[in-house]
Amino acid sequence: MSSLAARLDDIRTRMARAAQRSGRDEVGMVAVTKTVPTAIIAEAITLGLKTFGENRVQEAWPKIEVFPAVEWHFIGRLQTNKVKDVVGRFKLIHSLDRWRLAEALQQEAQAQELQISVLIQVNLGGEGQKGGISPVELDDFLAATTDLPRLRVEGLMAIPPYTADSEEARPYFREMFRLFNNCRTSGREMKLLSMGMSNDFETAIEEGANLIRVGSLLFGR
Repeated sequence: MSSLAARLDDIRTRMARAAQRSGRDEVGMVAVTKTVPTAIIAEAITLGLKTFGENRVQEAWPKIEVFPAVEWHFIGRLQTNKVKDVVGRFKLIHSLDRWRLAEALQQEAQAQELQISVLIQVNLGGEGQKGGISPVELDDFLAATTDLPRLRVEGLMAIPPYTADSEEARPYFREMFRLFNNCRTSGREMKLLSMGMSNDFETAIEEGANLIRVGSLLFGR
């Protein structure tokens, strides 16, 4: 068994156990391929991984060209001047974090006659260096997106304040799950709650995540 296969097997086992502890159904994983060469991505595909994430448009392009058949997600902060380079290339954008970006995505999708699937990023910690909608603005933001017919809001995404102890992130994940459920009980079709990364994905799953993003733990870099 290769080192990548061993790491993937360990992650899958931990994911399954965390889901079992929470009574949750299957949880998906985005394999984050920042700085990962194509040869390793190819091995990951042979091991059954089908969903990959990139946070920089320039780095993503050549990988998408080599592996067009897998599912690519854009997970980084998206500048409005890069929207034309993202629409049509990624199955899901995790980081819709402001209204101006929503309008730019709608305009580009209209031009390409496409529908775009997005997650709304919520800034739970109120951190200035991170993008995201304030929790108190989420309902109004969601309601406004109904005027943008080319955008399909599939769910929410969050990155809590970093901590070495994943237990310190648990209250943020729990609050995010509450917001997610509130959105769904309001009659909105919300499928995905993307939260949890290499250092805290088990806690995120326990608190309601059904999509995690794992890079360094999987690829060892």
